[in-house]
Amino acid sequence: MALNIASLNSGSNGNCYYVGSQDEAVLIDAGITCRETENRMERIGLSFEKVRAIFISHEHTDHTRGVEVISRRYGIPVYLTANTLEHSKLNIEAGLIRLLSPGEKVSIGELVVHAFSKRHDAIEPLSFTVSGGRVIIGVLTDIGSACKNVVQNFKACNAVFLEANYDEIMLDEGSYPVFLKNRIKSDHGHLSNLQALDLFARHRHPNLSHLLLSHLSKDNNDPRRVLELFRKYAGNTKIEIASRFEESPVYTIAPALTLF
Repeated sequence: MALNIASLNSGSNGNCYYVGSQDEAVLIDAGITCRETENRMERIGLSFEKVRAIFISHEHTDHTRGVEVISRRYGIPVYLTANTLEHSKLNIEAGLIRLLSPGEKVSIGELVVHAFSKRHDAIEPLSFTVSGGRVIIGVLTDIGSACKNVVQNFKACNAVFLEANYDEIMLDEGSYPVFLKNRIKSDHGHLSNLQALDLFARHRHPNLSHLLLSHLSKDNNDPRRVLELFRKYAGNTKIEIASRFEESPVYTIAPALTLF
């Protein structure tokens, strides 16, 4: 089974990722408005008819902004932890709430979504892998440091949305106040370019076909710089940027011919 993936938006202004098979799909986070999500999906040939669930990683509004309207308009269930639901104050229809536990695996048709804990400054943050057949897609953003859960799941992936939030020099020399710089750099903040590169270089699966660098800071990163950095180590992996301004193309991730 092949899986189709796309970033609908990636950044502090909103995050939303599509992963789907021929018959069903899920959204990981819904941080842009319903109308903008619809428009972006339509432009790249995706449809809400296939979306069977929305999974919310944590309560920050750049991951939840559109979920209430999308869920209500299309009758799509929303999976999130009880703590995330409480702290987000989202008004989701009761019949569409599906409470999720860290470590849980949820079957959505032929897809299996695995929710696992990570380090971030939220009440109960999760990252996800979505698998279909022999293809595993990771959505690994909003991560302060690469804990054991992150490393183990990253190793298994055939394609990954991976956070590369900031360039260390740009952040240190930039205008952010010291407390905010320290928060971003903390173990519960965001992954830097070099932290993401270390994870990629040391732990990528031999059949990692696509790496979409995600959640880049508007002020503390440069897409050209991070692309240049990663492409030096790319090998057979296609490296792309998940934009904070527009949707990505749809990438089709097929099962690898060679098994390791």
